[in-house]
Amino acid sequence: MKVLLIGLNYAPEPVGIGPYSAGTAQFLAEAGHDVTVISGKAYYPQWRVIDDHREGGALASREHGVTIIRLPIYVPARPSGLKRLIHHASFALRALPTALKQGFQARPDVVVCVAPSLISAVVARAVARLYKARYWLHIQDFEVEAAFATGLLRPTGLLAKLAHRFERWNLGGSRVSSISPQMCAKVRSYGVPSERVYEFRNWAEIDTIRPLTRTSSYRQHFGIKTDHVALYSGNIGNKQGIEILIDVARALQHRRDLTFVIAGDGALLKDLVEAARGLDNVRFEPLQPREQLSELLGLATVHLLPQLAGAADLVLPSKLTNMLASGRPVVATAASGTGLAEEVEGCGLVTEPGDVDAMAAAIVDLLDDPAARDRYGVAARKRAEERWSRRAILAAFEAELRSIASEKASAWQREPRFAS
Repeated sequence: MKVLLIGLNYAPEPVGIGPYSAGTAQFLAEAGHDVTVISGKAYYPQWRVIDDHREGGALASREHGVTIIRLPIYVPARPSGLKRLIHHASFALRALPTALKQGFQARPDVVVCVAPSLISAVVARAVARLYKARYWLHIQDFEVEAAFATGLLRPTGLLAKLAHRFERWNLGGSRVSSISPQMCAKVRSYGVPSERVYEFRNWAEIDTIRPLTRTSSYRQHFGIKTDHVALYSGNIGNKQGIEILIDVARALQHRRDLTFVIAGDGALLKDLVEAARGLDNVRFEPLQPREQLSELLGLATVHLLPQLAGAADLVLPSKLTNMLASGRPVVATAASGTGLAEEVEGCGLVTEPGDVDAMAAAIVDLLDDPAARDRYGVAARKRAEERWSRRAILAAFEAELRSIASEKASAWQREPRFAS
C-alpha cells in the first residue's frame, strides 16, 4: 500500500501532533507500506523554526523507512488569529505543488491529511481525487471552534460563518477520524455518517514511560528541595488555559513542601514568566529530551492539566496519555461530562475551568492523602495500558487503512452537499 501523509507538524517536534504523525508514518513503514510525508519544517512549540531546518528551500530525507519532504513555511513569533491563518495557508500553498508531484510519481492508494492544518485538507483532497486514491482526514483538534473558544477568532460575523462552512465541507468525501469519543461525536454532528467516522486515539508510550520506583534524577538536576512537585510539561499556548497555574501557585505559597514546575515552551511562555514574578514556589524549565520523558514525568507528585472551558471537547491534550502512563495522579480542569473529565475520572481529580480555589484544594487533597495518590496512580497506569497501547492503536488503524485502500469507489467519495 502506498500512503501519502500531509500534515503541518512532524518530528523532530517533541510535543503536540508531530510525534503522533511521525509514529503513525513509521509504524506503517515498518508494516511494509510505502510512506511519504509532506510536512512543514519543525517549529513547535517554540514557534521558531529549529536551527537544523533554517536553510532555505525544501528538505528531503529518509528516516525510519519514511520519505519526508519538509517545506519552508511562515512561522509567526507571536501567533494571533490572523497570523495563524497565514501560517496554515503558507503550508497549504507550499504543499500543493509538492503533493501534486508526489501524487503523479507515486500514485498513492491512500492520502491522509492531519488537521490542523485544515486548510491543507483541500490539498490532500484534491490529490486524492485527481489520482483516484482514498482520502482520510484525521482531526487532532477542531481548530475553528478552538480558535473561537480561545478568543483567536470572533464567533460571529461573516468570517465565522465562512470558517464553519469550510470546516463542514472538508469533512465530506472522506473517512474521518478523531482522537476521542466526544470528538468523533462532534464529527457526526456535522452530518458525517457513523460508518465513515473512526476513533484513532493518540497513544501512550507505555513501554518507555513507566512509573518510577525511585527518586527522579530531575529532582537533583532542577535543584528541588521540597517534598512535593506539581508538574506541568508541554506546550505553553492559548488552548491550555495555563494561566490558572500561576494563580494556584500564588494561592498555595504557604505550602512550603510544594514546588510548581512548568517545563515547556510556547507562545505564552514570556507572559507566564512575567505573571509568576515574585513567586518562589514556581520553577520554569525548558522542554526536556524526549528520551528523558519518563524520568521527567516521574518527578511529579501530581500532574497538572489545565484546559479552557470552551475547548474541553474540541481537543484532547496529547500530554494526558503519558501522564497516565507515568502512574501519577492528575489534577485537570474540565467541566463535568466532557471528554477530558471522563478520561481523568478515577485517575485523579477534576475541577471546573477557571476555579483557582477548587484546583488548589484538589492539589492539597492529593498532597495530604498518600493512599489516594497511590490509588489514583495505579488506576492511571492501568488505564494507559488498557486504552492507550501504541501497538494496539496503530495496528487497528493500519488494518482500517488497508481496508479502505482495497475498496472500490463508493458513494462516500462523492462530493458532499452540506446544509449551510
